[in-house]
Amino acid sequence: MLCAGRRDNAMRLTALDEVSERLGLKRGQGLAEARAMYPKIDMTDEDEAADRSLLEAVADWCDRYTPLVALDGREGLFLDITGCAHLFGGEEALLKDVLGRLFHMGFDAKGAISSSSGLSWAACRFGRGGVIADDDMEDVLAPLPVTALRIEEGTVKALYKLGLKRVGDLMPMPRAPLARRFGTHLLLRLDQALGADEEAISPRRPVAALSAERQLAEPIQAEEHILQRTGQIAVSLKSGLESRGVGGRLFELVLFRVDGRVFRITAGASQPLRDPKRISSLFSERLTAVHDDLDAGFGFELLRLNVLQHDTFKTIQDDFTGDGQDGISLVDFIDRVSARLGAECLQVAELRQSHLPERARIFVPAMTARNMQAEVEKVLAFAPRTDRPLRLFRHPEPIDAFAAAVPDDPPERFRWRHIVHQVIRAEGPERISPEWWVDPEDAPERDYFRLESEIGRRFWVFREGHYGGKTPPNWHIHGIFA
Repeated sequence: MLCAGRRDNAMRLTALDEVSERLGLKRGQGLAEARAMYPKIDMTDEDEAADRSLLEAVADWCDRYTPLVALDGREGLFLDITGCAHLFGGEEALLKDVLGRLFHMGFDAKGAISSSSGLSWAACRFGRGGVIADDDMEDVLAPLPVTALRIEEGTVKALYKLGLKRVGDLMPMPRAPLARRFGTHLLLRLDQALGADEEAISPRRPVAALSAERQLAEPIQAEEHILQRTGQIAVSLKSGLESRGVGGRLFELVLFRVDGRVFRITAGASQPLRDPKRISSLFSERLTAVHDDLDAGFGFELLRLNVLQHDTFKTIQDDFTGDGQDGISLVDFIDRVSARLGAECLQVAELRQSHLPERARIFVPAMTARNMQAEVEKVLAFAPRTDRPLRLFRHPEPIDAFAAAVPDDPPERFRWRHIVHQVIRAEGPERISPEWWVDPEDAPERDYFRLESEIGRRFWVFREGHYGGKTPPNWHIHGIFA
């Protein structure tokens, strides 16, 4: 079985099995040539999207070894296991465990561990892999072909013409002539492979600020068992949060299924949390929401709880009963509803620096508000300003104003939504200029008035522009007071 895909406007072999390799076929070889050599070969078209999805699934599974997992092209992964190997009995044991598990899942994988990601890449693809000590780096790299340095194909062909086919042929040569002939990229790759120049990898997921996990002796499937273990893991996270003086705002529960499938469930809080019971209750709502999509299969063998976002935790003294439940009912309601129905279901207004009223606030999910406790205090102790309407329209609505004296007097009556309102009292104007850093240069000014009709209704209207200009001014209503 082999795969073929379009490369350079031609169908070429992109993946081979062991039988095809023994027949002498090579990756990149033309499909027509391969079929001429072996007419009965079994071929299938490559599926790049499926290959990418499979590689990302394997990368998710590798999170059990380290949070620093990066994709390497179409068929490889980089794992930064710095500080993690001792948790699995050392580098030898870790590599054996990774390759053994992948083999039982149906993957024929090769791995290498070294202090250089470039050398590990080369040893996996052109060498025998394994754990490479720092003293053996040159000996392992020297017999490999120059292609193992991850250089361009044109540079490889130029090196071959000069008889430089192995990395060991480049090591004793003077560096200045090599740089002049082939550029500095060749020397950079050589230094990276030898560990003389550091090479950073880009993890595919952000690293959690705090993390705790539980390896289970027996896989679990039931939702109540998952929540029970989540609460136990949250207890171990509490000390870490306390030592930093913070509380979690966004949590992630990672469930590793025994067959390699990984599920990630996130839950947020409207204020920093440390209490394990409340953290567990967030995931109770989330598990209820994603119940149909969570296939436990033969069970989960590893659970991990990550703190993706945290914020300063304000210590509040408990009441005399020791419950400490006063004042958190609204916050708890927001957390539970947002966890079950989604963060967008409940929103609050946050102030923004803007002169124009419609730009002075923006609606954000209540769970992600910058200071939800302050928002709760605003709700509990609401005191509206008298110079601003109780209800502000999302967009100002046009009105027809009549008998407005010029240049700055309010109208004596106006028509809004087909109803004429007679004005008996007015306050203003309050001039608000356009924002020059956002609005165009010819944007008109606004003069706001507070008007009261003869039946007691109060409106907030403004005149956009001035009389005597190139265009007559426009009147709009922006809100109502009562």
